[in-house]
Amino acid sequence: MHSTYSDGTKPVKDIVKIARQLDLDFLLLTDHNTMQAKFDGLEGWYDNVLLGVGCELNDAQDRNHYLSFDYDEEIDSEMSKVDYVCKVRDMGGFGIIAHPDENRQHIAKYPPFPWTLWESECYQGIEIWNQMSEWMEGLTNQNKYWRVLHPRRSITTPKEETLTRWDEINMKRKVTGIGGVDAHEHIHKILGLIPFRVFRYKVSFKTIRTHVITPNPLTGKQSQYKKDLDTVYEAIKAARCFISNYYFGDANTFRFTAVSDNDQADMGDRIVNRSQIRLLVVNPGTADTRLICNGRQVQRKTGKEIEFAVKDAGVYRVETHVDNQPWILSNHIRIENES
Repeated sequence: MHSTYSDGTKPVKDIVKIARQLDLDFLLLTDHNTMQAKFDGLEGWYDNVLLGVGCELNDAQDRNHYLSFDYDEEIDSEMSKVDYVCKVRDMGGFGIIAHPDENRQHIAKYPPFPWTLWESECYQGIEIWNQMSEWMEGLTNQNKYWRVLHPRRSITTPKEETLTRWDEINMKRKVTGIGGVDAHEHIHKILGLIPFRVFRYKVSFKTIRTHVITPNPLTGKQSQYKKDLDTVYEAIKAARCFISNYYFGDANTFRFTAVSDNDQADMGDRIVNRSQIRLLVVNPGTADTRLICNGRQVQRKTGKEIEFAVKDAGVYRVETHVDNQPWILSNHIRIENES
């Protein structure tokens, strides 16, 4: 999300206040080419909401947007894409590719900002579902008023090419998938006079969410906010997280695990295939669940508690659908042969 430190339209504390009203646990601020909010001491706990401050970097062509976190030094905005991606890693931070396959031509004022640096292996994650990008890509002269009036119903599915690319990369190395709202709360003037807020923060925060699974509860103490942020960041880097579209309901209770006779693995983990592996899914409610292996759907079942029996090695993830639309997308579990 973005604030008035770059191209957002609300100050940080106002945004956090909205998050508190919606019972969110954490927010990650990624203003463009600045971490001034961090230097101004705004990171930390606000009652029950933890705020972390990162930065969205981009190259001179305004492409290769990169959500970067967990470092303490401003990065030169003139640095090349190759350099800033590796710089974040070398400083001990981590980075996530933002809206990688963005493609739109119908709004000259808002051109696409795709990712082109696929040869790099310095990044740790990919934003596989971006709410604002999907909403803007779907705008036409015919539907723009409907989409403005029904912003949450306009968000339907991540891009297929992004999911395909993400699966292919995970067959080679672990790369976390996250969802992002990319919230700005744009102010549009009707007839050039009457201001109208498009995709308010309160609306954005009820669309795409990233849920993290931590080994222990967060302390919730301001004196230990850095420890709590480290816990959230480690969960994201380890891919112990999943994405949901809140429009279909709260997905907090979703779980995806792999179990064998003598081992267990969660999202982001690996498990050795010594015998048949059982992949267990717990949905928040009865739903259509699809098992994806190495980028291909291999099984499909409907239910709340589902078990898939698998024998083959590969990278497995699940998608839970409602009304033929994605509700929940897990990260991968790796099944490896004993040899």
